[in-house]
Amino acid sequence: MVSLDQLPEIRTELFIDGETVGADDALQVIDPADGRSIVGYAAAATAKQAEAAVAAAHRAFPAWAARTPQERAALITAALAPLEADRNATAEILTRENGKIRMESFIDSIVFAHRCGLATGLAEQVGHTTTLPAPPYRTTVSYLPLGVVTIIVPFNWPLAILGAALPYALVAGNTVVVKPPPSTPLATTRTVQKVAELLPPGVLNVVTGADAEIGSALISDDRVKKVCFTGSVGGGQRIMSMASQSLTRVALELGGNDPALILADADLSGDAMQRLFSGTFDSTGQICMATKRLYVHRSRYEEVVEGLSGIAAAQRLGHGLDEGVTMGPLHQARQKEYVLELLAQARESGAEVREFGEAAPGADLSAGNFLRPSLVLDPADDARVVVEEQFGPTLPILPFDDEDDAVARANDTWSGLCSSVWTADLDRAAAVAARLRTGYTFVNAHGAAHLDERAPFGGFNHSGMGREMGVEGLREFMDTHAVGFPA
Repeated sequence: MVSLDQLPEIRTELFIDGETVGADDALQVIDPADGRSIVGYAAAATAKQAEAAVAAAHRAFPAWAARTPQERAALITAALAPLEADRNATAEILTRENGKIRMESFIDSIVFAHRCGLATGLAEQVGHTTTLPAPPYRTTVSYLPLGVVTIIVPFNWPLAILGAALPYALVAGNTVVVKPPPSTPLATTRTVQKVAELLPPGVLNVVTGADAEIGSALISDDRVKKVCFTGSVGGGQRIMSMASQSLTRVALELGGNDPALILADADLSGDAMQRLFSGTFDSTGQICMATKRLYVHRSRYEEVVEGLSGIAAAQRLGHGLDEGVTMGPLHQARQKEYVLELLAQARESGAEVREFGEAAPGADLSAGNFLRPSLVLDPADDARVVVEEQFGPTLPILPFDDEDDAVARANDTWSGLCSSVWTADLDRAAAVAARLRTGYTFVNAHGAAHLDERAPFGGFNHSGMGREMGVEGLREFMDTHAVGFPA
């Protein structure tokens, strides 16, 4: 068992214009597994320091944009090299500040590097030009980078989510200021700085601090041409309002209330149930694209409940660095209280709530933000645990008899990020998927582990706007430029 008292405190500074910059104040980072152990401190920037980061990126933009996409891709690839040797340390720090198990933190770092590789592999696409032949004109349509981009990442998968935007912005020719999450800044700051140190000064900057102190400088500054934000719907509304002052473009990925539809002919073998469980409960349910509502054909309902119950019962809760732990705490105490509110309301309305999992050997679940995984059986469609995004380790399971009814219920939501269809008939899966109003639909799987990262990712409705990754994600960081020549 890890002794938290013996782990070193981590300290990170700002990185602006190629240099490490200190701050007079600092953000204190606490381990969510016990709610008291200090993981470390991140510099708390002032508004003036945030403005300096934007100014540095603005100065660096012309020279960076003037390089060929292939030159930029080569520099980015070389700058990623030091991350591999640091991956174990990065994973340990991320688990301590975030709460998720070490394996997930390790994967977080790997996904960042993988997504960077996908982005640099699109370098040839950056300069693509279309020609509209004469008459009446011969016109070329090309793409130009925007300028300074601010990227604001959340606590849950900060590196992987950063990897869906940062390398695409850089390959396209933009310069960037990254703002890590205030409650989980350490691993992200260290990672970004290691990359930034090997790029020209000002091309990549990282600024940590309180949202209220530095948010306006990173969003409303006229020199910022785009803001990428991943977080809550409320947070996205605030970002959009602030960006409107300078007409800055925004890309918002705001979570989801993802439905999964299990049809009567679905494969419910052990492997399938494990995919469904992982797609729901990985990272203690704190993933935007996790299954949040499960609609099951009535003929398979008990089978699904039994299969998920068996996996949930085997979960062992504890500190994410301890061996044998399969589920860590929720990141914040207020999120634990929120999920408990949803469960209480479900019970009061007549739904059955089944809780599973045990403490790992030596783990004290009375400290920290631990919550056992649970299933909510046959709640009403208007129950809060069905309507709201729980973002925690619980899953409402709702029976259906008619496929059309299931699709209608799945689409009756504020969100539209991801969905999934489970059936042995792939043609049927395609037909149902075409009716689901979400940005991405999985078939016989659900969750980040099964995402094709070559494809664009983003949501409908209140799940956001814009797309990340793929060629579409690259173009999000560019604008079209047409030049007309006389015939």
